[in-house]
Amino acid sequence: MFLYIDPGTGSMLFSILIGVISTLVFVGRKIFLKLKFVLSGGKSEKINNTKIPYLIFSDHKRYWNVFKPICDEFEERKINLVYWTSSPDDPALVEKYEYIKTEFIGEGNKAFARLNILNAGIVLSTTPGLDVLQWKRSKTVDRYVHILHAVDDPASYRMFGLDFYDSVLLSGSYQIEQIRYLENKRNLKEKELAIVGCPYMDIMNNRLKKVSRKSEDKITVLLAPSWGASGILAKYGEKILDALIATGFRIIVRPHPQTLISEKNLIEPLIKKYVETDIFTWNYDNDNFDVLNSADILITDFSGIIFDYSLIFDRPLIYADTSFDTSPYDAAWLEQPMWKFKVLPKLGVKLEESQFSDMKTFIENTINNEELKSGRDIARKTAWENIGKSAEFTADYMIKTYEETKCKA
Repeated sequence: MFLYIDPGTGSMLFSILIGVISTLVFVGRKIFLKLKFVLSGGKSEKINNTKIPYLIFSDHKRYWNVFKPICDEFEERKINLVYWTSSPDDPALVEKYEYIKTEFIGEGNKAFARLNILNAGIVLSTTPGLDVLQWKRSKTVDRYVHILHAVDDPASYRMFGLDFYDSVLLSGSYQIEQIRYLENKRNLKEKELAIVGCPYMDIMNNRLKKVSRKSEDKITVLLAPSWGASGILAKYGEKILDALIATGFRIIVRPHPQTLISEKNLIEPLIKKYVETDIFTWNYDNDNFDVLNSADILITDFSGIIFDYSLIFDRPLIYADTSFDTSPYDAAWLEQPMWKFKVLPKLGVKLEESQFSDMKTFIENTINNEELKSGRDIARKTAWENIGKSAEFTADYMIKTYEETKCKA
């Protein structure tokens, strides 16, 4: 007779096991350090020689565009930094750095097992949910710092995404209000907030200045939905794909990376049915620069790609009426609509299912809508501060915070 354990219970038991192991390792390390302290004649500076001053953790290779400018900044300053990734094919692993040490630490629980006993000064990450699920705070990490991976609402994260970080690095001052509101609502200690800008947008902006667009004989439409029940593909599926193909325009569909992981039952039948042609393609590039640059217009829902496209490439967009369900997100706690839903009508035009029958005209009219440019200018000033200096500001913050932490130790 076999003992069956359902996946949810198995995950919980594994988390408990990791917690027990982490505690034992921590206690063992503490005993070892005390013994080392005694044997060294009480010289405390020898005890912390295994601590990593600066460490970046990336749970997926798609965030390399956020971290590369920061790594480059540390490399230029000749300051040692460690980069851990859960992607075996992370582009960081093939970079030729002298001062940046990159390492693949395994996927899933294997990675968290190492993170949970980490000995470091400053840990920088885009990963939400610290101390909520498998990723637990290590008692030998001085400070956990979160950097937003998009110029978007902090409340866009799944529930409790930022609650247990010590610091959050922001792209714009408008994001402060949401974080403070959630802290107050949940009786949390205030996090340190610093406005640094958006590193990957700075890089994309610089790249855009150096390239030109290919001249196409057809309008190129990029459909880039988010994932989850409120996303375009989940709500409209074949209906919107059929409507787009009927326009005769060149159509590129770029599913959210999480869709390929969490929504296989949705995406795999669509990929199988809608085979690629001269005017219809699927796009899975880790780097979205080329596909964004090629598009004359973007169709999306609530994805952060809204701001990549409109603020960097300065082009109009269409946002689908998906009736966003806030219940899985921190946004469910807010009394006011998220900022992005307030600004969306200034960046693009809302698409409703009733307009699918004349999608061609709808797209053409939106592309020619000159009134949307002023909205993009306003949103850019609000959401994207310190343009061109974000990596510098991020490195400054990490170094300053680490030095202050050492002084207090």
